[in-house]
Amino acid sequence: MTRGTEARHFLDLWRLDGSTIRAMLDEAHARKARRQGWPTGQPDADAPAKGRTLAMIFEKNSTRTRFSFDAAIRQLGGDSIITSANDMQLGRGEPIGDTAQVLSRMVDAVMIRAIRHDDVERFASVATVPVINGLTDRSHPCQILADLMTFEEHRGPIEGKTLAWVGDGNNVCASLMHAAGKLGFNLRIACPADYHPDLMDMERGSGGGSIEISQDVRAVVVGADCVLTDTWVSMGDTDHDERLAAFEPYQVDADLMRLAANDAIFMHCLPAHRGEEVTDEVMDGPQSVVWDEAENRIHAQKAVLAWCFGAVG
Repeated sequence: MTRGTEARHFLDLWRLDGSTIRAMLDEAHARKARRQGWPTGQPDADAPAKGRTLAMIFEKNSTRTRFSFDAAIRQLGGDSIITSANDMQLGRGEPIGDTAQVLSRMVDAVMIRAIRHDDVERFASVATVPVINGLTDRSHPCQILADLMTFEEHRGPIEGKTLAWVGDGNNVCASLMHAAGKLGFNLRIACPADYHPDLMDMERGSGGGSIEISQDVRAVVVGADCVLTDTWVSMGDTDHDERLAAFEPYQVDADLMRLAANDAIFMHCLPAHRGEEVTDEVMDGPQSVVWDEAENRIHAQKAVLAWCFGAVG
């Protein structure tokens, strides 16, 4: 269902059951497989979003989220309207709930890349069309769905595997923890003591998988099937020098990757600050799947949109 109080919102992975996330992953894999060799602008044969419009609101700059969602809705047969909060009355003080009600009459779904997670929650509480979290300060579920898809392309089913997160216990890490509990994989996190993930996110991810947090980066990476990292300094962070000093021991380099499993892969949600959280040797090396990971944002988000429109699960 797309309209009404039963609209399917994609706000956080912890809100979904494992079977729903699995259905989205399977949908993403299938849609990508069917498109091999197709032009990027050619719609999928079934066009589940035909006649539908996705509104995209950006409070933060974006490359991958913007381009991938635009490609995703068009490949599903739909269209998009892209704007920033500053281009709308929302940027001039209009209540979020009022904007949600208006857009619910004009489009079929809304994707928001927001500064504050609470704003997306408030928007969704009023909207009568699906609302998708394109990134907030607390989580990034779309990115993790693409990461899980990428892992499975290279290493098979994620269940029971071991992933190592190295660096900041940030919004991406939070969504990875949520996924661990839903899909039953093991997640080890290496981060400085002052940059641990939120305990609530750890609790939300404590279902079928396991989560360990340590300051010993080498111990975390040993034997891992995948090593993931993210930038040390995100948009809006003001403690640049302090962060660089704290995270310096957590750089992913070739020596660290050698501690992982022989067939381990490396992922980074991008953009990467080469020479900080990861070296060129790793980014451009044979274990890196970052470009597949970036492309898979399209296919994973097609699965999200199809689910929101009732075509999955």
